[in-house]
Amino acid sequence: MPRPRKLRWISNNPRVTFFIPQNVPPAAFSQVFLTIDELEALRFADKDGLSQQEAAVKMNISRATFGRIVTQARRKVADALIYGKGIRITGGDVAFRPPAAQRHLGRGPHGPHGHGKGPWR
Repeated sequence: MPRPRKLRWISNNPRVTFFIPQNVPPAAFSQVFLTIDELEALRFADKDGLSQQEAAVKMNISRATFGRIVTQARRKVADALIYGKGIRITGGDVAFRPPAAQRHLGRGPHGPHGHGKGPWR
């Protein structure tokens, strides 16, 4: 049985969740499904210009996972733009990012594994 997926933090729900191509009859186009975490990854990487490491920390995932998410999202958007498909934004393993005071990433020198310089120094 696969390991459960870790929730990806998002800042807010998207206001618009469906885009349709112009000049294509609704019955003639297909859809691409973009998850909310993929949209958040696109926002951090392409709109906000964050590095993969910075964006990964904001989403509470590893840098490699962020790279996979943003690559998949870019492919989906490119497919929709090139072939005149609608884009529906829905789903994903997401949770709202807690306020800064409540964030405990469990990383760094005081993390749960005791690596690095601990409080005893």
